[in-house]
Amino acid sequence: MSAAWAMGIGPAGGEPRNGMGVGIGVDVGTSGVRALALDAAGNRLGTATEPLPPPQHSAAGGVRQAPELWWAALVAVLRRLTRALDLDGRRTALCLDATSASVLIADGGGRPLGPALMYNDRSAVQAAATVAAVAPPDAPALGAGASLAKALHLLGATHTDPSAGQGADGGAVRILHQADWLLGRLLGRFGDSDWNNALKLGFDPVAERWPDWLSALLPVGTLPRVHAPGTVLGRIAAAAAAETGLPTDTRLCAGTTDSTAAVLATGADAVGDAVTSLGSTLVLKILAERPVTAPAYGVYSHRLRDGWLVGGASNSGGAALRAHFDDAALARLSTRIDPGRDSGLDYYPLPGPGERFPVQDPHMAPRLTPRPDDDARFLHGLLEGIARIERDGYRLLTRLGAPAPRRVLSIGGGAANFVWTAMRRRLLGIEVVTAAEQEAAAGVARLALAAAAGE
Repeated sequence: MSAAWAMGIGPAGGEPRNGMGVGIGVDVGTSGVRALALDAAGNRLGTATEPLPPPQHSAAGGVRQAPELWWAALVAVLRRLTRALDLDGRRTALCLDATSASVLIADGGGRPLGPALMYNDRSAVQAAATVAAVAPPDAPALGAGASLAKALHLLGATHTDPSAGQGADGGAVRILHQADWLLGRLLGRFGDSDWNNALKLGFDPVAERWPDWLSALLPVGTLPRVHAPGTVLGRIAAAAAAETGLPTDTRLCAGTTDSTAAVLATGADAVGDAVTSLGSTLVLKILAERPVTAPAYGVYSHRLRDGWLVGGASNSGGAALRAHFDDAALARLSTRIDPGRDSGLDYYPLPGPGERFPVQDPHMAPRLTPRPDDDARFLHGLLEGIARIERDGYRLLTRLGAPAPRRVLSIGGGAANFVWTAMRRRLLGIEVVTAAEQEAAAGVARLALAAAAGE
């Protein structure tokens, strides 16, 4: 059995009896919300997008955003999509992904008790130290960027008593991720999450429960119920159906994180299939039979049905390239590079000090010398340096217990650079191809299709 079927991420398991199932996937990203609809055969029926305003930044590393902005954008994008589609009589399901470790505190009815701390917020330093004193050394919930530290930070900021799970007014509170809260607005009830979003809050996806050590930090009542991604949780609430234009019998599914949804979209379907994201940063993921966790290298695993998605992320990537060249220069200079030849330059491109994977060193400096006079040769060295980081990253994952990659599917802006692809193929020594589907929204739409096809 292929990993796709084992993980439940392959094509929908047969068309529904009316042959007219529709899966809607929604990707809530950093700069906007995108919705995409697929029919039962996996063909696109329509797409829609809506921008999000930038979050608020503080000098202390805080990155915050009002959750109501997410809801307004979600409603706008779904109304735009549903106006373009005829969903009458069609079995419809919706699944959404959102940014990992974006967290808010809400009351029992889902009303936010303040702004959310976003995925790249780093202000919860003191809370992270509190977590480190209690959590196991291999817990994915460690660090100021994890959901757990952010939740503790927010509980303190809202004068919530963590030991009682109550706010200042004595009412119950809930810890919710971005995807959890939006799903709750659609369902008309709150308190559900998924394996992938809950991982950095402390959830144990192997045992499928909240670990005992977490009770020293948080009461169980503040934590969401956790489900496998794609699990049908119920039908859309009448008020949400009226706002969005979705059919009143639309099925809503437990979602996932944005990076996991992007992997689902690529068609990676067997153990050893790897996905490299060449965006602002370099992110590596590989399908595995067993989880691999190594916090010392920034390596952790997301569960996908009966399999695992093992990954790590380097600070190198597109941001390091754009510190030197714009897109037009990258395209022009790439045509002058022979990807079959070594540049002779030993670069480690970083946008600034600090690396997290495959080397974890917060003080590591970029290595970009000597710089040749020829810009094409300089770019050759930069591209080659990032390709070597990719190679070393997969080697590290294999050494830690992940399978050796059998092929690499590329996503992100850098995936379109064919010279770079050829260079990476030479250094990795395996098949490297650009994924036919690049959008995270398509990944969760595939999960929704499976729900639309069910009884």
